[in-house]
Amino acid sequence: MNEQDLFYLLALQRIDGVGDIMAKKLLTHLGTAEAIFKAKSSQLAGIDGVGSVLLKNLKDQSVFDKANLELEYIKTNNINVAHFQNENYPERLKHCIDGPLLLFTSGNINLKNRRIISIVGTRQITSYGTEFCRKLIEDLAPLDPIIVSGFAYGVDIVAHQLAMENNLQTIGVVAHGLNQIYPKTHKKYVAKVEQNGGFMTEFWSSSNPDKENFVKRNRIVAGMSEATIVIESADRGGSLITANIANDYNRDVFAVPGRVTDKYSQGCNNLIKTQKANVLTSAADLVYILNWDIEQKTKPVQKQLFVTLEDDEQKVYDYLLKTGKELMDIIALRCDFPIYKISGMLLNMELKGVIRPLPGKLFEAI
Repeated sequence: MNEQDLFYLLALQRIDGVGDIMAKKLLTHLGTAEAIFKAKSSQLAGIDGVGSVLLKNLKDQSVFDKANLELEYIKTNNINVAHFQNENYPERLKHCIDGPLLLFTSGNINLKNRRIISIVGTRQITSYGTEFCRKLIEDLAPLDPIIVSGFAYGVDIVAHQLAMENNLQTIGVVAHGLNQIYPKTHKKYVAKVEQNGGFMTEFWSSSNPDKENFVKRNRIVAGMSEATIVIESADRGGSLITANIANDYNRDVFAVPGRVTDKYSQGCNNLIKTQKANVLTSAADLVYILNWDIEQKTKPVQKQLFVTLEDDEQKVYDYLLKTGKELMDIIALRCDFPIYKISGMLLNMELKGVIRPLPGKLFEAI
């Protein structure tokens, strides 16, 4: 996208009455933002939704001064800009009717041919939520997904930190311009996030983290991802809004179940109870429901040094070391585990790189 195109797109965003849906409709009819501003009233009036008020607003010349100021900020600060039809725009978000016209990014984001999942939840994350998030991301690490969240307190920042600890790309979708950080206490994470991914927003540098911006931000988190995971949530909260948006976009939603008496499990339990989310008890659930092809879509997994196995996993591993190749059903029988448990356990061990699957439901230790 050249500078002139970006200038007119920025100006279009500042026209009163032109949101993302209307902007896309105008672009569909007239091709470019520049053509919209230069079109005759008779051309514009024929477009559904364009009335006399919008016709008048499209003649507002003051938007060009505002566009110039933002364009200077973008150039001075090396901000990357993605138009909704560009290759560097999130592919799944292109199919959301209300997806942002423009996205502004910083850092080293690479979305090409990548698995993308969003992890959201309460700002009051508990030790239960933290440990679940840690194990989930560790187990998913061999599949190299991008971890998306909102860079807020609680689940968000924990997800970003754990992604970086596991050398995964992570993206913070923020509810303000890229000239500031909210919350300010998270400024210490900015450089590392930009090294391991970056930040994304639809908001101009003049935008503050106002309350309504967070709800708008949530549609990007939900729309750009293959699945949205709710780690913990009270019976109300922004993460439930994100989950509902993801459902509206026909995305998979997962929720971590918890005790019925726990405040920050109520939202997740309700999502599961109302069939708005799949139960998530391990990485294996996610991999199975999303139908991720581990053998064909990931690099060959090598055994990790100093890998930590759970007691049950160690029992299975020791058995396979002793017997060699074995059927899953026989492993379950000899190790005294139910089939539903052994299937998830074997997948987790495969992700850790200590066993590998063979044709015919056989497994062997590496």
